[in-house]
Amino acid sequence: MSTFLILDLVGMIALMMLGVPVVIAILASGLVYFLGHPDMSTLVMMQNVQTTVRSFPLLAIPFFVMAGTVMAYGGIAARIMEFASVMVGHWRGGLAQVGVLNSFVMGGMSGSAVADAAVDSRILVPQMRRFGYSLGFSAAVQASSAVLAPILPPSTSMILYGLLGQVSVASLFLGGIMPAILIALALMVTVSIIARIRKYGSVLDAPATARQRLRAFKEAFWALMMPVLLIFGLRTGLFTITELAVIAALYTTAISAFVYRSIGWKDFWDIAKDTTRTTSSVLIIIAASGAFSYIFAIEQVPGHVISLLSSVSNNPLVVLFFVSIGLIVLGMIVEGAAIMILAAPLLVSIATHFGIDPVHMGVMVVMLLTYSTLTPPVGIVLFTVCSITGCKLGEFLKEIWPFFLALLLVLLLVALFPQIVLFLPTWLK
Repeated sequence: MSTFLILDLVGMIALMMLGVPVVIAILASGLVYFLGHPDMSTLVMMQNVQTTVRSFPLLAIPFFVMAGTVMAYGGIAARIMEFASVMVGHWRGGLAQVGVLNSFVMGGMSGSAVADAAVDSRILVPQMRRFGYSLGFSAAVQASSAVLAPILPPSTSMILYGLLGQVSVASLFLGGIMPAILIALALMVTVSIIARIRKYGSVLDAPATARQRLRAFKEAFWALMMPVLLIFGLRTGLFTITELAVIAALYTTAISAFVYRSIGWKDFWDIAKDTTRTTSSVLIIIAASGAFSYIFAIEQVPGHVISLLSSVSNNPLVVLFFVSIGLIVLGMIVEGAAIMILAAPLLVSIATHFGIDPVHMGVMVVMLLTYSTLTPPVGIVLFTVCSITGCKLGEFLKEIWPFFLALLLVLLLVALFPQIVLFLPTWLK
C-alpha cells in the first residue's frame, strides 16, 4: 500500500471531520489519487462510479426505505406503540420499557436507526417527561434502543455489506435476529435497574387484562405481520431480497391505505419525496465508493491489511478485537455508511483469511457501526435525538453510558459465541 494512498485516505477522513459531505470527500480523494498517477485515466474512475450502482439487488434499498416511510405516515407506529404499552407498560419504568419493545418491533420494519429514534423521540419522550423521567434518561433510552433497527431485517447496512462483500443478505438478515433479542433484553434490564434506583413508576397501575391485550393485538395485527412476512420469504426462498423489498413496500402501502385507512392520495407525494431523498443519499455514496474499490484492488490493500494483522496474531478472537477497536474509533469520526461501503470487501477478505464466518463478521460490523451513531462527534442518532428533544449533549452523555455498556456486553457475547449469529441462518437454511 503506497504512502500516497495512505495520505489520500487521511485527507478524506479529514474532509469528513471538517463537515464536507461524505460523497464529496470520497470523490475528491479518489480524483486526487487518479490525478496523482499520470498513467491512470480519470475515465476509469468514472466508469467504476457508474458500474457500482448498476446492480439489480440494490433496488432492494429504495423499496425497503419506502416501506419504512409508509409506516411512519400510515399510523402503524402508533398501533405498535399501543401494543407495546399493554404488554410491558405495567413494569417498573414502564414507558421506557415500552420504548425498547417498540423499537424492537418497529426495527423489524423500518431498518433505520435514525427513523426509529426520530419517531420515538417525538412521541415517547414528551410522555416520559410528564411521568417524571429526566430528559437525559428519556433521550438515552430512545437513542440506545434505536440501534436495534439496523440489526434486525430489513437492514440497509446488511444489504450493503452483503452486496459489496458478496455475502448472503438473507443469512445476514437471519443472523441479526438473535443479537437483536439479546440487545433488547439487555436494555430492558438496564432500564429496570435504573428505574428501581430512581423510583420511576409504571405507565399502567396493573397488568393489562387478556381482553385489552387481545384488542391491542388485533389493532396491530397487520402491522405485526410485516416481520413474519420477511422471515417467511427468507426461509422459503420464494423471493429474492429485491422481490421481498417490493412485497414489503406494497404490503405496508396496502394495509395503511385500505386496512387502517390512514394515508390518502395526497400523502403519496410526501412519501415519494422522503423515499427518494433517503435512497439518493445512500446510493450516491455507493457510487462514489466504486472508485475506491478499484483503487484498493490495484493497491492490494486487503493483502497488506491481512499481513499486518497476521504479524500480530492469527487468533480469530484477537483479529476481531483489533477490527472492533478500529471500527469504533473510525465510527466516532466518519459516518458509518461510508465506512461500510468502503471497507466491506476488505472485512470479508479478513474474515475469510482468518477463518471467521463472513456472516458473523458482517453482523458484528453492523453492530459496531450502529453503536458508533451514539458517540460524538459524528453520531447521527445522538444528534437526531438531542435536536428533537432539546436535550443537551452533556446531559445525554451522562445518561447514555449504562446503556452503552449493555450494548458492549452483547457485542462481547456475539464475538465470543458465533453461534448466537449463526444459529438461525444454519437452522433455517
